[in-house]
Amino acid sequence: MKIAVVGTGYVGLVTGTCFSETGNQVVCVDINEEKIKSLQNGIIPIYEPGLEVLFHRNVEEGRLKFTTDLAVGVEEAEAIFLALPTPPGEDGSADLKYILQVAEDLGRILTRYAVIIDKSTVPVGTAEKVRERVAQNALVDFDVVSNPEFLREGVAVEDFMKPDRVVVGTSSEKARKVMERLYAPLVRQGNPVIFMDERSAEMTKYAANAFLAMKITFMNEIANLCEKTGANVDHIRRGIGTDSRIGKRFLFAGIGYGGSCFPKDVQALAKTSSDYNYDFRLLNAVMDVNKDQKRKLLAPLFEYFGGDLKEKTIAVWGLAFKPYTDDIREAPALENIRELLEAGAKITAYDPEGMPNTKKILPDVTYCHTAYAALDDADALMIFTEWPQFRTPEFEKVSALLKNKVIFDGRNLYEPEHMKELGFSYFSIGRETVL
Repeated sequence: MKIAVVGTGYVGLVTGTCFSETGNQVVCVDINEEKIKSLQNGIIPIYEPGLEVLFHRNVEEGRLKFTTDLAVGVEEAEAIFLALPTPPGEDGSADLKYILQVAEDLGRILTRYAVIIDKSTVPVGTAEKVRERVAQNALVDFDVVSNPEFLREGVAVEDFMKPDRVVVGTSSEKARKVMERLYAPLVRQGNPVIFMDERSAEMTKYAANAFLAMKITFMNEIANLCEKTGANVDHIRRGIGTDSRIGKRFLFAGIGYGGSCFPKDVQALAKTSSDYNYDFRLLNAVMDVNKDQKRKLLAPLFEYFGGDLKEKTIAVWGLAFKPYTDDIREAPALENIRELLEAGAKITAYDPEGMPNTKKILPDVTYCHTAYAALDDADALMIFTEWPQFRTPEFEKVSALLKNKVIFDGRNLYEPEHMKELGFSYFSIGRETVL
C-alpha cells in the first residue's frame, strides 16, 4: 500500500518506518526543511531503540522517503496519517491548529480517494472537525478515521510491530477495509483490531493514559502513607500486583509521571470534562498529587543540609522522564534542578541520552561524560531516572567520590537494608529512611 505520514516527530517517524518495514511504500512529510534534509541524509532526530536499523534498511530499499511538499507526499497515497503535534494550551486543551491546517490543505490537493487517519492524540470530536475542513475544498471522496497510537517510548518499535491491540474509529465500510489490510501484517498472532465509532476511539486513547496515570498516582499516595505508618511500599506492590484484577505494571512508587503523553493527555481529558460540564474529581486529584510528588525529595534534601544549599554541589543521575529515551518533556528532574539552582546549589548531571536536549534549556548545569564523573566532589546524589546502569553501581567508588555518603533516590533503585550495611544515608519513596 502507498502511505503518507504527515509529521516526522516521534509518532510520525516510528509509524512511517514501521509501516515501510511491512512492505508499504511510505512518504513522510514535514514542513521543517532542516529535519527533512537530515532524514534524507540518514540522521534520525530522536533516540528510540531498534528504530535506526529499520530506518536505514527501508531507506536503502526505497520504501521510506521524505519530502517537504505535501502534494508530492500524498499524491498516490491510499492512507494519509496525520501525526502532528497537539500542544496543550494554558487551560489544558489540545491545540488542533496544525491538524486542521493540514486538513484544509489536503482538501485542495487530493486527486483520488484516500483515508485520512488521525494518529495524533486528539479530543473527542476531532475527526468531525477534520472531515469538515477537508470537505471545504475536496473534489473527491475521502474518509476520516481515528486511529490513536499506544506507543511507549523506549519500546515503541516493538509496540508498533507487535501491538496488544489496534483501535480504529470509523463509520465507513470502505475505510474499514483499508485499515484491516494495513494492519493485517501486524496482528497475525490474533491480537485484535478493535473497530468502533470515531468519538469512542478518540476517548479510548485519553482513557487509557488517564487510567495508567491514576494507577501510578495511587501507588505514590500509598507510598506517602507508608512513610507515615512504617509500611514498605515495595512489599505492598508485590502483594497487590500478583492479583490478576490489578496486574504488576505501573505500580512502582516514585517521583511522579512525566513525558509527552500522560501530563498532556490527563490535562486534555480534564478540559474535555469541563467543556461538557462534568467535574472529573478523580482526574483533578491525580494532577494535584503528581504535581506535589515530583518535588517529593526536595524537603528531605533541604532538611539534610540544614535548609541551606548555597554552594552545595548536587549530583544528578537521570534527566529523561524514563529510561531508553532522550525525551525530557515534563521530566521530574528538570523541575527539581531548577529549584536547586534557584536555591544556590550547583548541579553536575549525567544521563545516557537526555543531556543534549537538557543542555538547550538548562545551560547552567555541568554535564558529565559518565555517571561517576558527576559524583566527583559532590555533596549528595539525586536519582531521577531508572536507567539500568544506575541499578548496580560500584558503591565503593560512589562513596569515595561523594563528600557525603547520602543518596536521594526518586526511583527506589536500591534496598534500604543494603544501603544501611554500606553506611549510606538513603532517602527513597514509601520505604524506610536510612540515616
